[in-house]
Amino acid sequence: MQLNKQKGFTLVEIAIVLVIVGLLIGGVLKGQEMITNAKLKRIESDNAGIAAAMFSYQDRYLQLPGDDSAASTRFDTYAALGTPADADGDGLGTIGGAWNAINGTSIVAASLESELFFAHLRAAGLVPGGGTDTTRPSNAYGGLIGVQDGSLLIAGHVTIFGQIEGPISKIIEARLDDGIPLSGRIQSALTTNSMAGGTISAEATYSDAQRYNMAFRL
Repeated sequence: MQLNKQKGFTLVEIAIVLVIVGLLIGGVLKGQEMITNAKLKRIESDNAGIAAAMFSYQDRYLQLPGDDSAASTRFDTYAALGTPADADGDGLGTIGGAWNAINGTSIVAASLESELFFAHLRAAGLVPGGGTDTTRPSNAYGGLIGVQDGSLLIAGHVTIFGQIEGPISKIIEARLDDGIPLSGRIQSALTTNSMAGGTISAEATYSDAQRYNMAFRL
């Protein structure tokens, strides 16, 4: 009787498979790292771009976007509105209202200067879009980007990036500030906490399991 011979893998074949698996895993990890770095760079560039646009507007018109009390007569796009003055701020030198307040997506529905901020920048041609559009842009992690006067223990205007993942918040802090969420030019609070100016609700440390709203001093 002839016995069936069982054929297995040789050590060389097993080694080749392990090498291929290792290369695939390495490629996936490298790809994830590249995606993370791209998102980080986008957050940094978005913040720098908003700051540049805001100061360009202020240099050009001597008022802050959102707070501009002459926007309705400054830009032709507002002349067609039934009530052009809806596009005006109060001109007091600060951008009033919460960074994430949304009363609508157009000038006629907006009631806060923080809502008018991006509309004025659009009307001035400093960011893309139409001048009656008050929609806030989204950041690389899906949260809103907004501007308000003060946040946590930061005095002055800030840009706030919402819904940033804990591990990413740590990297941003380490790269751009002091690594501590309750001090420096970047401060953070859990998404459930208030970002109002002068409210001490920043976190002492970052947790990988949480998401944060991050305030950048402009």
